[in-house]
Amino acid sequence: MKGGFDTYCRASLFILPLFRRGQKAYNPAMENGQDAKHLLDMTAAELAAEIESLGGKKFRAKQILEWVWQRSVVDFSEMKNLPATLRGDLRGRLAILTSEIETRYDAEDGVVKLLLRLGDGEYIETVLIPAGRRVTACLSTQVGCAMGCEFCASGLEGLRRNLTAGEILEQIIQLRQATGQHITNVVLMGTGEPLANYDAAVAAIRAMIDPKRGGISARRITLSTVGLPKGIAKLADEDLPITLAISLHAPNDALRAKIMPTPSRYPLADILDAAEEFFHSRGREITLEYTLLAGLNDSLDCAAQLAGLAGKLRCNVNLIRYNPVEQLSYAPPPAGTMQRFAETLRSAGVNVNIRQSRGSTVKAACGQLRIGK
Repeated sequence: MKGGFDTYCRASLFILPLFRRGQKAYNPAMENGQDAKHLLDMTAAELAAEIESLGGKKFRAKQILEWVWQRSVVDFSEMKNLPATLRGDLRGRLAILTSEIETRYDAEDGVVKLLLRLGDGEYIETVLIPAGRRVTACLSTQVGCAMGCEFCASGLEGLRRNLTAGEILEQIIQLRQATGQHITNVVLMGTGEPLANYDAAVAAIRAMIDPKRGGISARRITLSTVGLPKGIAKLADEDLPITLAISLHAPNDALRAKIMPTPSRYPLADILDAAEEFFHSRGREITLEYTLLAGLNDSLDCAAQLAGLAGKLRCNVNLIRYNPVEQLSYAPPPAGTMQRFAETLRSAGVNVNIRQSRGSTVKAACGQLRIGK
């Protein structure tokens, strides 16, 4: 082995999964035989009303949300500025975390992936991507995915179910607890299609940007979709100045139908029309995501076609080098292909970014996330 056995052992410290049981998923229903409400599904007003129903004061809601969102405390018994009686009552009524960390994976480049076991025994993966002062949480919105993109691991086992808004949000809390890092940015780019779980995804975003809860700037939140025109149009009507990213991956309908059979039911013209509507409504430039697959969509002709599409929008293009998935036969493009592809776009006046692949050693890079178990 090149580099010798010692080199291999040092590398393995980073790329082997580190098994640990994280914060146990506390389920108050086990104490009182009833279903507990998920605190992260509640607005500040709803939490205040719940506390009042227990005989507490409304201002306690603010204190609880500070414990959860600012300090990542998920056990009511540790919230010492609450009356002991209220703490006991809340333990029997509300759940803060309904998932637990099954496995933690640490990549050599600082990326952390968590395999979370949900309350019903299903699994999802969520990822933390540090880059200097920018720390991004990549969140899943569904267990699996129904979109069936041929080159993506997320849909290999199909769609199992939607996540609730609370299950989307607690990925942030789990990542913060596991790493101790403050999350500055969020991308809804994990497993699942956010616009196919529209209500929960939007409710989660509203919680993230609420100053009383997540307190994250809407401009630091990105929702990634394969391009569901009705969902994009609906999102344009929301008062959410987030970034919309569209997973295009092909510059024409015929090629898109080959590699993205389910999303290709919607013509690119309809998707781009919806994206233009979103831009005019929200004033936010669109991001077009394009994964290069060797010998399939990485030709200079494809680049020229993509430039033609991008020229119709106020947009940026993110080029992604395909990250291999064991069960799939696709391959990344040869060295130099991505640069030539990017230069063709730039020469047509398109703003291009080549996305750096992060977390691939623990299968946490773009296109590699899946149910995980």
